[in-house]
Formats: sequence, C-alpha cells, structure tokens
Amino acid sequence: MQDLKVTLIQTSLFWENIESNLSLFDKEINGIRDETDLIVLPEMFTTGFSMNAEKLAQDMGGTSVKWLREKSRSRQTDITGSMIIRENGKYFNRLLWAKPDGTLSHYDKRHLFRLTGEEKVYSAGDKNITVELKGWRIRPFICYDLRFPCWTRNINNSYDVAIFIANWPEKRSYHWKILLPARAIENQCYVIGVNRVGEDGNGYYHSGDSSVIDPAGNIIFRKQDEESVYTASLSYPVLQEYRKSFPAWMDADGCRLK
Repeated sequence: MQDLKVTLIQTSLFWENIESNLSLFDKEINGIRDETDLIVLPEMFTTGFSMNAEKLAQDMGGTSVKWLREKSRSRQTDITGSMIIRENGKYFNRLLWAKPDGTLSHYDKRHLFRLTGEEKVYSAGDKNITVELKGWRIRPFICYDLRFPCWTRNINNSYDVAIFIANWPEKRSYHWKILLPARAIENQCYVIGVNRVGEDGNGYYHSGDSSVIDPAGNIIFRKQDEESVYTASLSYPVLQEYRKSFPAWMDADGCRLK
C-alpha cells in the first residue's frame, strides 16, 4: 500500500471572522507545493473556539461548507476541519471531511468542554466515523476527545490513523503533548494532532504543538508557537510491521460506553 501524505496547517485565527479565515486558508492551501493526499485544518477554523453559535453558525449549505468542498475539488485533495453548524434547531461543533468528488462526511464532537460551557451551547455527537483514503482507514476526533481513551479505542485495528484537531490552550499544552503519544501507543496507530497558535478573543494563548506520532509513540514532527505548514509521509509497512512484531492489540480490552 502507498504511503499517505498528510499536510498539517498550524496558524493563528481571526476571532469570529469567517470571511477573513476563509481567505487565510485559501492562501495557505494554495501555497502548498508538496504532493499531499489530505490537508488538516484546526478545530473551528472559520471562527476560533467560540460559544457565539447563534451569530456564527451556518447550515450545511452555507458558504463555509461550499468553500471546503470547492477547495477539495480544486486541489484534488481530501480536506478536513471543524466549524459551527446549525441543523434541526441545534448547534454542532462539526468536523467536515470533503473529498474531491464532492463527497462530504461529518463527525460531531462527542466530548464538549464544560470549562467553557460548550455543552450548554452545542449538542454532542454519538457516533464516530472512519474515512478511507488510498486504502488507509482514518478516524477523526476533536480536541477534548483526546482525554477519553474509551471513545478513541482502536478495537481490532479498525483504523490506521487517528486525527485530533484542536483549539488547545498553551496553559494545558503539557497534557496535549503527553496524550497524543499515549493514544498512538495504546492504539498502535499513527496519530496526528493539529492545533492553532496565537491568542483568541477570550485572551487564551495557544502554542500549537501540532504533531505527527508514529505507532510506537515516537514524535516524527512537532512545532511550537510558530505558524507552520508541514507535510508528513506515513508508511503502511512500518505500521503493519510494528503491529506484527508487538501484537498488543490482540490482547486489548474493549471499552463499554453508556
């Protein structure tokens, strides 16, 4: 199976300014010169991590969703990131996954961050998704999900790559840098974490620390404080050989969710 090339975009965001953020990511995506199969954007990349859903939410036919689909089509590359979506009278922190053929998948954030009152504004998702790309199986998560290993458990190697997109503040960056390798080690998969940098509208600073971790927990890439566009190449033979040589996945316990 071919290597999977994944591009991480770590950048600051314009607070609650959809138009400016779409222009920003237009420039960043158009500037990617590396060959890539997937481009990963941060959590709530059109607004920053805002609880102002009533003002900022769009429906699935809105300009932000149309932009994402068009960028995927024009670049002939899968693109994923989350935005604020309104659906059936509810608001969701929704990860959207666009494919060049127009296919659109989505994952609604399961674990809502109560320290900011996210659970009072947004509705939680109740199912995960697995996206196939070049034969690779990829499972995306959002920010706070990183702290909950039962939700991210890789039963019987059902996925090969876990992606965590985030607006994870610098004051808890140590947890981010510890938990990403932990999820890779326990799930014997590649892990990619894409975070933002800079200060948001609530005064919280984000150090980024976007990362690529191999199945043994080794850090392939990590960038702190700076804006960065980085393309990683993930090796399927490396993944398979590690699972074969150290088959801990065969003895893993399942997790029972409510």
